[in-house]
Amino acid sequence: MNTTTSEQAVVDLVQRWSTAELDGDPAALGELLTDDFLGVGPRGYLRTRDQWLARYSSGSVRTTAFDLSELNIRVFGDTAIVVAAQTQQSSNNGDDASGAFRFTLIAARRDGQWRLIGLHAGPNACPPAEVAPH
Repeated sequence: MNTTTSEQAVVDLVQRWSTAELDGDPAALGELLTDDFLGVGPRGYLRTRDQWLARYSSGSVRTTAFDLSELNIRVFGDTAIVVAAQTQQSSNNGDDASGAFRFTLIAARRDGQWRLIGLHAGPNACPPAEVAPH
């Protein structure tokens, strides 16, 4: 698989993940996350795969908008790092959880399939495409 093909496969994975998050679909998410997936939320909390999926299967999280932009994808063999801007409108246990975030997604190709092994989310206070000076 060449880099261009790998990058497209990762873009496809990220798009399927985004759709599953918007739809609140734990079955679809379950197919995209590895068994050892670990997510870090914007306030620093940790979620295992089962905990990440339970947000939707329990009904505690409801999402009405989930948009990704500014995808920056780097592929290193069977591992990929994706940094993206994300905005959402959602609630968590009835509380507003809407906002603008930056995501770092870690994907791995296992048995020929790209899946998410990790995610880190943080608040995004930068305007779109703004890059901090070095």
